This record gives sequence, structure tokens and C-alpha cells, in this order.
Amino acid sequence: MEPQTTIPHAFDNGSSITSSETGRIGEVKRTTKETNVHVKLNLDGTGVAENNSGIPFLDHMLDQLASHGLFDVHVKATGDIHIDDHHTNEDVALAIGTALLQALDDRKGINRFGDFSAPLDEALVHVSLDLSGRPHLNFDVQIPTQRVGTYDTQLVEHFFQSLVNTSGMTLHIRQLAGKNSHHIIEATFKAFARALRQATEYDLRRGGSVPSSKGVLSRS
Repeated sequence: MEPQTTIPHAFDNGSSITSSETGRIGEVKRTTKETNVHVKLNLDGTGVAENNSGIPFLDHMLDQLASHGLFDVHVKATGDIHIDDHHTNEDVALAIGTALLQALDDRKGINRFGDFSAPLDEALVHVSLDLSGRPHLNFDVQIPTQRVGTYDTQLVEHFFQSLVNTSGMTLHIRQLAGKNSHHIIEATFKAFARALRQATEYDLRRGGSVPSSKGVLSRS
């Protein structure tokens, strides 16, 4: 069964905005036989995090995305976690990527590129990304344990691959140091949040033009 993804149509600059909110906002509902996911993302937020995916460690990482990216991130998901976390982890990431795509709209005036290295104790992770419209992930991270709590650490790469696929982002993640699995994963999300914040912020010198010599940035 193909998933049903609903993107609201009351948009301002391609984003779903209520009367009490301003900013570049994407809101997505994704429903399959395996999961039911609702994501709301405000790129111009203040770091508000309201995440309940049913996967506690993933919620903790999404909180890092909000806090360090200064995005408002709202995720509510139910899924077949009685089997495992795979489908919910994937569909949350797919929905976040779609919400990001929606919130970015035509990408006029943004920096487009982001680059950040985040340390967390012994761990150090470097993230470089391009909001190019072309999905690609290079994930060079060695997580030493199979699980952090109940969370399967293989799902970290799958999360970012899913987000890349729907957002149209080129994303390189490289671990420079680290021994503790929790520290490595958290440093990854923090570095990603800061790099994405940098890429989505406006470049005042650009004057609202599209940051591409082609004159257009699109997902296709």
C-alpha cells in the first residue's frame, strides 16, 4: 500500500501557517498501515520541541534538532513498535524531510550550504550539507554498540537516509572521534541541527535571489 501523505493547502510561501504563527512552516501527515505520523516544522522558531514518536531515544534526538537548530519541531507518531522501531523511525524521518521541503519553498535568499562540527565529550562529528534539491547521503560513522537503551543504532543512518530522500538534501556526516554510542549519535544530531540552521538562514547579501547559478533549486 502506498503511503498517504497530506500537505495542508493554506500556505504562505508554501508553508502551513496559522493565524498565531509566523515563519517558514511545513506540516505533514503521513499515514500507512504501519504508522500514523504528524510533523510540524518551523524553520524560524525558537527551539520549541514537542516530540512523541513512541521511541524515547529518537524523541531525545529530535529535541536536539529543535534546541540547536532553533527550529520548532512537533512530532506525534504511532506505529508498530511492538514489532520494532524501524517503520516509525523511517516514517518520522520521511515526514520531517517532506515538511522541510515544504517550508523551504523556492529556497530564495537562503545560505543553502551548512557546515558544523559538534563535540560531545570524547565524541566529535562533522556535518556538511547542501540544500541542493539532490538527495545524497554519505554516512561515515562507527557506532560501537548495537543499541542505546532499546534503540537500534543501525536506525541512525536509516533516519538520515530517509530525511535526505524526501527533502532533496546532500548530506555528509563524518565521525572524527568517539567511543560512547550515545555521545556519537547525539553529537551527530547536534552537528546536523547547527549545519541545517546555517543553511536555512537568510544571506542578506543575496537579496532574496535563489542561491544557484542555474537560477532555480528544486527537489527534481
